[in-house]
Amino acid sequence: MPDGVATGARRVEERDSIVIRFAGDSGDGMQVTGTQFTTESALAGNDLATLPDFPAEIRAPAGTLAGVSAFQLNFSSLPVFTPGDDLDVLVAMNPAALKTNLEDLKPGGILIIDRESFHDQNLKKADYARSPLEDGSLDRYQLFQVDVTKLTTAALKDLGLSSRSVFRCRNFFCLGMTSWLYHRPIEPTEQWIREKFRKTPELVEANIRALRAGLHFSENAELFAVSYAVKPAVIAPGRYRNITGNTATALGFVAAAQKAKRPLFLGSYPITPASDVLHELSGLKQYDVYTFQAEDEIAGIGAALGAAFGGAIAITTTSGPGMNLKAETIGLALAVELPLVITDIQRAGPSTGMPTKTEQADLLMAMHGRHGEAPVPILAAATPADCFTMAYEAVRIAVKYMTPVILLTDGFLANGAEPWPIPDPDTLPEVPVAFRTDPSGFFPYLRDEETLSRPWVIPGTAGLEHRIGGLEKEYLTGNVSYAPTNHEQMMRVRARKVAGIVREIPPTEVFGAPEGELLLVGWGGTFGSIRQAVGQLHAAGHRVAHVHLRHLNPFPADLEGILERYRRILVPEINLGQLVRLLRTEYLVDAIGFNKVQGRPFKVSEIVGRCLKLLNGEEERS
Repeated sequence: MPDGVATGARRVEERDSIVIRFAGDSGDGMQVTGTQFTTESALAGNDLATLPDFPAEIRAPAGTLAGVSAFQLNFSSLPVFTPGDDLDVLVAMNPAALKTNLEDLKPGGILIIDRESFHDQNLKKADYARSPLEDGSLDRYQLFQVDVTKLTTAALKDLGLSSRSVFRCRNFFCLGMTSWLYHRPIEPTEQWIREKFRKTPELVEANIRALRAGLHFSENAELFAVSYAVKPAVIAPGRYRNITGNTATALGFVAAAQKAKRPLFLGSYPITPASDVLHELSGLKQYDVYTFQAEDEIAGIGAALGAAFGGAIAITTTSGPGMNLKAETIGLALAVELPLVITDIQRAGPSTGMPTKTEQADLLMAMHGRHGEAPVPILAAATPADCFTMAYEAVRIAVKYMTPVILLTDGFLANGAEPWPIPDPDTLPEVPVAFRTDPSGFFPYLRDEETLSRPWVIPGTAGLEHRIGGLEKEYLTGNVSYAPTNHEQMMRVRARKVAGIVREIPPTEVFGAPEGELLLVGWGGTFGSIRQAVGQLHAAGHRVAHVHLRHLNPFPADLEGILERYRRILVPEINLGQLVRLLRTEYLVDAIGFNKVQGRPFKVSEIVGRCLKLLNGEEERS
């Protein structure tokens, strides 16, 4: 334990980092609580990462295991790569929240519960035969039983609110408690409450009272003998904001469209976890953004492809089930060679699967999930903030090469948050758009010598009337052609165009040993867990390294040479082994898969443990 510093009757212990999780019913406001605690921590100067966890059922019965909602935050004075492995603190609002989250709490960790919620009815709903508060099963933790409901009710008793309204303020009481415990500033939360409930002043008063009541309870009740301080992190100067992956994706698209000086059109059908991109963009009409909530996935991508034909920056967003429905139109976009970005925010499948849980199971579908020879560039974001960069890059490549592009993120990135240094727009790459206006020598499939892209022509341009469609086209004219050699020529040129995008891929970053025993290759939301694991192993003297791929089709030109410098290759993925198959096929390397499909991200300890087995000669394969 770190040395404590006495402050009056209390001790203050310094910690490098804290991992806290708020858990309760989906109506208990755990996402709000976690989000506000995150804001407080960001303004306190900590580096951080978050992991919201939503129930899959929209209206699960209150108090049941299926209805538990949670929010995890790792805040630190050191660089943060993940939301944390095991919990230092668990705030459980009812027995179901305790049961579904307790296994992640460290022995000796702080457990705060609402004592009044542990009554017979709730215990039965959570499948407890007897109360865990009485059977000794919680003795290994620092258990703090607090009458949250009673204390919240007492703080609000003179406001004349309904029992339901008072009950829904309990989350702010808990936020006040934990804000005191970790020296978080509550003023940002009070300001948020005033703005959020400005139309109902009684709720402003109620929630602020509950927040302060929790703070004062922790300060005066002498329940906690120790509070904890986490110093600000050393962060490069700049203007920052907390950003989720979905918000970053939306802003990346807007920034690219603004740079291209073209309107942005999103054709989308709501689907978890992609819907927030639609929500974000619908509020940005002032930036020449048009959002169309279509009647289904096919209509969404069809409208977007039509917008691309009309000269707009065209986007469609979805998750795995929607990708199945969009496959035919992706093939059409490839055949008519129009710029279209298809964003797949992956979730656990197959079919409806676990719609609120994360997975990386769509890579092979993105690579091969279309009929015919239909290669498409594939990009993948590595962190929530990186979703901005890769969304921007997807638009730039689509426009430059006149091709559909698939952008992969996932539920972990989409809902997670981290500090993001807001970029100077002047430093962003150019997205040049040039429409063909000269009819002299025009053919719809006349190609640029370098990129092999065809001209982009706004319909109705005088002298440039042309026909494009799904049937195979003659090489230059675009007229329908069934000639065998022409078909092969068109197939091969489209494949060469996509392969040529390799020139756009920067040199691959190798983190760790430049050569050695073990190379970990990752993609997507596994970045933080792999990076931290490799950092720990490297610090312990192991010759290991990490490469994270953001360009998955084509692969970086230097990847083969990097793979050859290591004796073993390990590929951690939240699937049953997809990138590892592509690497084996492309480079004939004996890559080993490390796979997890639980709807949860990797823990750092899981990756460290698997690496140590390999380094110690245990040759397991997936």
